[in-house]
Amino acid sequence: MKNKTLKIDILARVEGEGGLKLKISNGIVKDVQLKIYEPPRFFEAFLRGRDFREAPDITSRICGICPIAYQLGASHAMEEICGVKVDGQLKALRRLIYTGEWIESHVLHAFMLNAPDFFEAGSVIHLAQVYPEVVKNALRMKKAGNEIMVVLGGREIHPINLRLGGFYKVPKKRELRALLEEIKWSKQAAVDSLMFISKFEFPEFKQNYEFLALSDPDEYAILGGRLVSNCGINLPINEYDNCLVEEHVPHSTALHSHLRGAGTCLLGPLARYNLNFEQLTPLAKEAAFNAGLGRHCYNPFKSILVRMVEVIYAFEEAERIIEAYEEPDSPAIEVNPRAGTGYGATEAPRGICYHRYTIDDNGIILDSKIVAPTSVNQSRIEKDLWDLVQANVGLTDEKLKFFCERAIRNYDPCISCSTHFLTVDIERD
Repeated sequence: MKNKTLKIDILARVEGEGGLKLKISNGIVKDVQLKIYEPPRFFEAFLRGRDFREAPDITSRICGICPIAYQLGASHAMEEICGVKVDGQLKALRRLIYTGEWIESHVLHAFMLNAPDFFEAGSVIHLAQVYPEVVKNALRMKKAGNEIMVVLGGREIHPINLRLGGFYKVPKKRELRALLEEIKWSKQAAVDSLMFISKFEFPEFKQNYEFLALSDPDEYAILGGRLVSNCGINLPINEYDNCLVEEHVPHSTALHSHLRGAGTCLLGPLARYNLNFEQLTPLAKEAAFNAGLGRHCYNPFKSILVRMVEVIYAFEEAERIIEAYEEPDSPAIEVNPRAGTGYGATEAPRGICYHRYTIDDNGIILDSKIVAPTSVNQSRIEKDLWDLVQANVGLTDEKLKFFCERAIRNYDPCISCSTHFLTVDIERD
């Protein structure tokens, strides 16, 4: 086979701007570059010199799809510095709004971005023509997730009601209970949707991943926990920087993260499912088995199934929290500044979202570090593409390009989230 270079200049149906470059020589893959060229946005620099109370609102602007991940990661880090622990109904409300984010993000990806690939279609419009009720149900489920965010956060995009220590205003019991009918309908719709997706034809492709996720012995981890992997990692969040390191690669405006001394790892739904399966509810487990998933899943093309299992779980959690809700005495715990460094991490739809901040006695932010899950997954995506292309190198260029785009969309990469900082080296004669 002659030498050739394949380029996908613009990736479709992903959040943000990126492309892909492949080099193949005599049937052997020589280079794979996931090229993220969206301009860096320097959020860590924006935060320096600002009041610590501003961090949740500023960081929420990193992403319009998963703003809660950034708001609560920042909140946890600042609260740790100030010696505040949010518990009880306020913690439950935080978990509830996070379920809304998981639902709207996962359903959006599963049906609007990923499902068209299984029909070799360019968009969800084709799917809607063939299966209109399936798409209508998906939109209704997504709306149910959005409504949770509206009631608790004030709006779907960049919610404005979250603050350090809790919320500016907590909902009335009747306001939450008004959501229950639609949540219960959506829970069953999610089960039915999972069964619909389970009939798709999935490419045979399994990888030996090191999964990395937060883990909590008492619940399916969303708001925090320890860093754990299937290869022996078990660390508190404040050891994150000793576990993962960042590096700049020339072809990407987003930093790549990898395990210190151990290579790539995978974050997100597959990692959570494989590491925390036992914390899923009986309904979610039953639905997973009925969809053909086992206790473990190593095929990234089946991540669409795992996302829908998490949607079922999220609706169950939302129902449970609402039915047990009692209005707290105060919408927030007072958080007073003190000098120190704090760490926060939550499970965004795409995986661990990490925050580290240092503030002074007046609450002024001196330093910050934010790592989006896509930054960690980039290297793993490139490794999967390398293996996938090598196994399918005989395909025509067009089919190979399409196959690669499908593989990238498996991860639901949030490219905009990952472009925070760029190291610039200047050489002068």
